[in-house]
Amino acid sequence: IRLAGTDYGMRGPRWISRFSDAARQAERYREGRVLLAGDAAHIHFPAGGQGLNVGVQDAVNLGWKLASVVHGHAPESLLDSYQAERHPVAERVLHNTRAQAALARPGPQTDALRDVFSSLLVFDDVNRYLGSMLTGLGVRYPVGDASGHPLTGRRVPDADLKTPAGATRVYELLHAARPVLLDLRGNPEVAAAVAGWADRVHLVEARSEDDHWSVPERGGIPAPTALLIRPDGHVAWATADGAPDATALRTALADWFGPARQG
Repeated sequence: IRLAGTDYGMRGPRWISRFSDAARQAERYREGRVLLAGDAAHIHFPAGGQGLNVGVQDAVNLGWKLASVVHGHAPESLLDSYQAERHPVAERVLHNTRAQAALARPGPQTDALRDVFSSLLVFDDVNRYLGSMLTGLGVRYPVGDASGHPLTGRRVPDADLKTPAGATRVYELLHAARPVLLDLRGNPEVAAAVAGWADRVHLVEARSEDDHWSVPERGGIPAPTALLIRPDGHVAWATADGAPDATALRTALADWFGPARQG
């Protein structure tokens, strides 16, 4: 009433919360058997609605790794990759929400900064960059694949596929929350390489309906011939060559899903 001359009829609130531009992040996401995720690991100004996405992705990243270790498929050291992958993501979110909080402050200097920033938004490259950053679609994990394929570490695109069972999409193959080795050329070396992980990795032979796949921040790239997809939807290994590097594929399988089954 003091500020606006009216209370706008708002009375008897059922829930009141407050927030500020406080930004905090835990130094370590893992300390022995204690693991932090979501708001326990990071808090920030709620600009762009990024907090829920970051927290859910923490849980998705950690969940399949915990399951793999608990079931004895992978060594406990796999859990260390959670910190390596997710800490930089939240750090980037804190960085951009601090910038957004600064842009929201009053004053002629900030007005000028907003004008300059707004003028940059007319450029498509700027919009693509900011869009991939705010949605988290631009996240690329350091998965250690030496092939340098543009898909490795990134979230796999939801491409249209044709399988012997009919038409489907990449994301339909991930519903079981198991690793998927997608062979798009029917190469026998791919099937032979994954044989030792048949109890953990789902091999799918299919054909891509598109010659190019769209990747955030990269645009269109040639469709891969084979790729290994983690349960969280990120690519652990990929190739565009006719004859895939079976040794590199087995290395990726062992790194992320434990040693091959003997016998």
